[in-house]
Amino acid sequence: MESYNEFAPFYDRFIRPVDYPARARYFDALLKPMLGEGRLMLDLACGTGSLSVEMARLGYEVIGVDGSQEMLAYAQQKAYEADLPIRFFHQRMERLNLGGSVDCCVCALDSLNHITESKNLRRALMRVAAHLLSGGVFLFDLNTPYKHRMLLADHCYCYEDGDTLCIWQNHTEGLLTEIDLDFFTEQRDGKYLRTGESFEERGYELDEIRRMLAECGLDLIALYGDDTLLPPTEETERWIFVTKKGE
Repeated sequence: MESYNEFAPFYDRFIRPVDYPARARYFDALLKPMLGEGRLMLDLACGTGSLSVEMARLGYEVIGVDGSQEMLAYAQQKAYEADLPIRFFHQRMERLNLGGSVDCCVCALDSLNHITESKNLRRALMRVAAHLLSGGVFLFDLNTPYKHRMLLADHCYCYEDGDTLCIWQNHTEGLLTEIDLDFFTEQRDGKYLRTGESFEERGYELDEIRRMLAECGLDLIALYGDDTLLPPTEETERWIFVTKKGE
């Protein structure tokens, strides 16, 4: 994604609760039976690098890619502090170009929902498929249409963390959700500095995703709901897709 520039300093404070070590273990459990000895991983839309760091701690050789230079700056700092040799690149998902292949790819926390045009989502999936070795695995999640219609739609949230207040406002039409964020940070003189960010997410119907995967040569191996090993229900908020590039 190209947004999340103003959001970058606040991302880790207000995208909660995310248990990144637990999420990494979950992905690792899905990957291990399918990968064999392959350990080279692409963390697509890696954001501030929290998942990249945890996957590297589990023994993966991680490459992180994100469309926000500001987010990547935080990711690089985390990798440095953890003394982990993670490589980061500034690229859009639909223009992914690593110059080589990977054993697996993960794309987490509804990052693909930020691609709001079907043609661009298909391009991103195609670019991932092009970078996977034969038999390579792609794990990704998506916020479901149910979540967009019932939980995101036209809601306003207020979060406070230390010296900063975040006002989060959603407006949904169909499956397209416009998100407006305003941050108010207290300054030394007692006044508040206001910054903001706006972006969009789109929900996709399952049949459309299945069709795109087939067109890109990615076989859907399993579909789970909400970070479990259970099939999704009508009230599932997040789909987990386990796909494999045909051999």
